Amino acid sequence: MNNILQFLKEHGDSLDIDIAEAVGMSLDKVHVHLSQLSDRGLVVSCHSIRFLDEIKIEGMRYRVAGILVEARRGRNGKRHPPDYWHNHKG
Repeated sequence: MNNILQFLKEHGDSLDIDIAEAVGMSLDKVHVHLSQLSDRGLVVSCHSIRFLDEIKIEGMRYRVAGILVEARRGRNGKRHPPDYWHNHKG
């Protein structure tokens, strides 16, 4: 599990298949470890769908919990604390 957590700390959010390939484990084993890390509150996940050359690719994206992603460029590119969106309406 530590190698998965270390990979996510170094590379940011990643697809489950990319994590499995990078740490040299089967996808099933990675899912078990990520589930345990998620239960402990160390990682967060979301379902991901992307299209490459009109081919639908589905997977799960994972990142280390509590790490804020870089601010986006543009009008609303400000970084907010994690509870900001619960207290504000846009």
